[in-house]
Amino acid sequence: MLILQRKKGQELKIGDNICITVLDMGNDWVKLAIDAPRDVSILRSELIEAASANKEAAAVSLSPGSISKINELLKIKKDSGDN
Repeated sequence: MLILQRKKGQELKIGDNICITVLDMGNDWVKLAIDAPRDVSILRSELIEAASANKEAAAVSLSPGSISKINELLKIKKDSGDN
């Protein structure tokens, strides 16, 4: 990991085609401008983590016991005449 200190308005070059500019800074934040080709993916890490968590949640399957219980509840509701 490379750690750099930059001032407002200063740039950082990555390779020949990516430029990061410090636009503004506050007490606990920094505003960056990133100039990169369209084929370079730029994502905030919290979005990647949230997408991963969503995929994991969607992949959770119901146990056979849970499915049986749901079916029982649906049958009871149907038999009682509720729609």
